[in-house]
Amino acid sequence: MSGPAAVIVLAAGQGTRMKSDLPKVVHPIGGLSMIGHALRAASGIDPDHVVAVVRHQRDLVAAEILRVCPEAIIADQDEIPGTGRAVQCGLAALATATGPVEGTIVVTYGDVPLLGAATLSNLVALHEDADHAVTVVTTRVEDPTGYGRIVRDPDSDVVVAIVEQRDATPEQRLIREINAGIYAFDAGFLWEALTSLGADNDQGEVYLTDVLAAAAPAGRIAGALELEDGWQARGCNDRAQMAELGAELNRRICAAHMSAGVTIVDPTSTWIDVDVRIGQDTTIRPSTSLRGHTVVGPWCEIGPGTTLVDTQVGAGSTLPADWCAGAVVPADTMGTPFDVIGGH
Repeated sequence: MSGPAAVIVLAAGQGTRMKSDLPKVVHPIGGLSMIGHALRAASGIDPDHVVAVVRHQRDLVAAEILRVCPEAIIADQDEIPGTGRAVQCGLAALATATGPVEGTIVVTYGDVPLLGAATLSNLVALHEDADHAVTVVTTRVEDPTGYGRIVRDPDSDVVVAIVEQRDATPEQRLIREINAGIYAFDAGFLWEALTSLGADNDQGEVYLTDVLAAAAPAGRIAGALELEDGWQARGCNDRAQMAELGAELNRRICAAHMSAGVTIVDPTSTWIDVDVRIGQDTTIRPSTSLRGHTVVGPWCEIGPGTTLVDTQVGAGSTLPADWCAGAVVPADTMGTPFDVIGGH
């Protein structure tokens, strides 16, 4: 299957709950910005184009987007709020850059760092195979309070609406299937539906969820891809959530390295960034941090209490309680505890 026509990544949110001078999506998790994770997932399904919609602290966010994904098209959201309006701005920028767009448009967010390319690929496959107008990613949670509920037709199981918490009836509030906010759209249907939407609601916003409700009146079907791995749909709005997502991402990174033949004595105290590479039969001891683009060869022993930043370590080396930054450590090196090697 070829990739979709485009992936639109929404990165226009302000993120004031982070209490930071930095835009929310630029904050790092696992050695990569949140928007960087989103762009890698988007690029991983081989779309014709990647579009990123920005607004708050525009220049800083755009610089990070282009650093991670130089081919991305930057779209500016205007003063009209809402996810629907953000997608309209993304489509307009895409059409200006490439001409009329046909095929599948995927919409995702800049603050869902655990969302994987495989999930986006499954979304596109389901959407295109079923010829849906729109397919939404959903997941089930124990406490759906605050989330948009997925309302399905009781006879066909087709998704008929996404109802926000404040608008839900008592029966709808019992629904545990929630909107993850990630979609695949037929491009023509999306454009037509967005142009017919208004901002006549209590927040004065153009809602992307209203596009889904427009499918049935147009004689089209709205479908859903239900995620079993709810972590992939989790967004990040404050530093507590960032810590939770970072811990889960690190757990997955450590598990992947252990599956590939690396011994990690204590994964809970070992932190490994997403771009780190470790050779087979290496042992990572507790309280160790491997950051940036560090590469560790096979048959090494790293730690306890070692930090490596953008460092290359040759095979068979031992580095106990050392700090190495931007260093090249030859093979079979026996490090001295509390050494500082290299530096930025």
